[in-house]
Amino acid sequence: MPRYFIDLHDGAHYVKDKVGFELADETAVRGKLARIMAKIAQEFSLDTERQDYLAIVRDESAGVLYRAHLSLDIEKVDRTPEAPRDES
Repeated sequence: MPRYFIDLHDGAHYVKDKVGFELADETAVRGKLARIMAKIAQEFSLDTERQDYLAIVRDESAGVLYRAHLSLDIEKVDRTPEAPRDES
């Protein structure tokens, strides 16, 4: 079974996957990547306004197969006295 490596970068730290995962095919790779990114999203810090993560999937020959980007941007919105009216 082929081995795939999923490297992670959070904007400050890069973690290169040296062990990898044995996965049957690219459908399994995409599923694993989606589950990893979902887990990261669940662990986003509530104390930070912006968080970005990049995952890169490499095959055994170090070729890049997929990139996944996950971003959370929380910004305070100034309230206006009157909300815009819906003219539909």
